[in-house]
Amino acid sequence: MSAETTAAGETATPPCPECASEFSYESGALLACPMCGHEWAPGESADDADGSDDEDAGIRDAVGNLLTDGDTVTLVKTVKVSGGGGGTIKVGTKVTGIRLVPGGAGGHDIDAKVPGFGKMQLKSSVVKRA
Repeated sequence: MSAETTAAGETATPPCPECASEFSYESGALLACPMCGHEWAPGESADDADGSDDEDAGIRDAVGNLLTDGDTVTLVKTVKVSGGGGGTIKVGTKVTGIRLVPGGAGGHDIDAKVPGFGKMQLKSSVVKRA
């Protein structure tokens, strides 16, 4: 990645490889897009980011582990539950026997039965494989 420098001396980030938004920003070791939510590693080309590589295919958890149907995961963030009584699912809650749903609604790509809450959908970005 070649960093561009603005007139104010700040380093500009490259546009998002998914939606081409110019509003990307640094989020730890990754770059992120506020428009579409896509995250990618600096220096990764658009071809690398589309997930076409066999080793990158599939759904990954918050730390990059590849998830499979039937895995047990642990929440790494407290999750607010909306509708049906609400509440929160606390960090560290263990969920067993997940089912992956690629392209799920709103980025919710895991179907799970959460203890104390019942069936619901979770985002892979809030879980870690146990």
